Amino acid sequence: MNRKAKRFGLGTLLLLGLLAAWIHMADKNYVYKAIVYNFADIDDHTIFEQREIDAPVTAQPWPLAQKYNRVQMPQEMEQLHQQLESVAFLVVKDDSILYEQYWDGYSDESLSNSFSMAKSIVSMLIGVAIKEGKIESVEQPVGDFLPDFKKGDKAKIKLKHLLWMSSGLNWDESYSNPLSMTTEAYYGSDLRKIIKRLDAVKEPGKQWTYKSGDTQVLAFVLQEATGQSLSKYAEEKLWKPMGAAQDAEWSLDQPDGMEKAYCCFFSNARDFARLGKLYLHNGIWNGDTLVPPAYVQASLTPNGLTKASDGEQVDFYGYQWWLMPKYKGQEIFYARGILGQYIIVIPEKNIVIVRLGKQRGERIGEHPSEVMAMIDAVNKMVK
Repeated sequence: MNRKAKRFGLGTLLLLGLLAAWIHMADKNYVYKAIVYNFADIDDHTIFEQREIDAPVTAQPWPLAQKYNRVQMPQEMEQLHQQLESVAFLVVKDDSILYEQYWDGYSDESLSNSFSMAKSIVSMLIGVAIKEGKIESVEQPVGDFLPDFKKGDKAKIKLKHLLWMSSGLNWDESYSNPLSMTTEAYYGSDLRKIIKRLDAVKEPGKQWTYKSGDTQVLAFVLQEATGQSLSKYAEEKLWKPMGAAQDAEWSLDQPDGMEKAYCCFFSNARDFARLGKLYLHNGIWNGDTLVPPAYVQASLTPNGLTKASDGEQVDFYGYQWWLMPKYKGQEIFYARGILGQYIIVIPEKNIVIVRLGKQRGERIGEHPSEVMAMIDAVNKMVK
């Protein structure tokens, strides 16, 4: 080895050593895990601590429609499933399963990551806590529950500001930057520490900016309001009352720690569809009110704020639910995750669609193109 090569090698080792020292001193050791796993995956329950959400002893099975799996999926939709590596596709019509298909070894019992569909679950649980009187209303200040929000500009933040994604907090919603708050929250081990670092940098309730941190703050509120873990509360108030067939899981930041509330609820297509059915029926499950209907309607009402990025009015987002208020004459709402996880509800036709998979398509405006493709395909299937 010549002298130049030796110097290069020593220089590289020195640089790596300094980088490792900085990572350690800056308390960013989660970066190593982020580098190893590179990007989030639908099977990440195998690399994180999980808290189980028990299904009831007696499940409520889905009825099968008379035409179960006898309707034809449009060819272009079949191709899109292949292209985007779908693992599950389910259509519920009139509270019965009309169509379901699975790929790549997945089944109606396979666990798969919800990613940000979990945000809609957290929103549901806020509604439940309001029904139970553990939270007064969405107008209640966050500081009533979390001491860090009692002083300064953070004291202005109310629950509805978090639900609307309009907190004004300086959360860094970056998925590619290994040093971002979102990456640290996903691969790190102390969500409370991250939330404590947040500052209010804008007036709350004025501008919409998508922030996973807003959902995580809501989760800490729920924990304080209910005295239970997020998973236990979801188990008691949603999973068991809805008669889920399989146990679910929620990823934690550390053993016995806090749920990654903005993501990482693991279940299967059939049980995810129950969440869609619940909101299709205005928060009422087989005659029992699980989420107050007034809260459901508020959840599915556009917040009317302006987008921080371009000043356009927000007609596509409510309380952690995505909205399509005028799609080809239909009022549609849905939950979504980063790799194309969807619970889509078409109230006019009494339809719930669930898609789970490994990739998503391009966005058209605020909505992923495959959401519209699935709606169009299902509308053809149920004619």
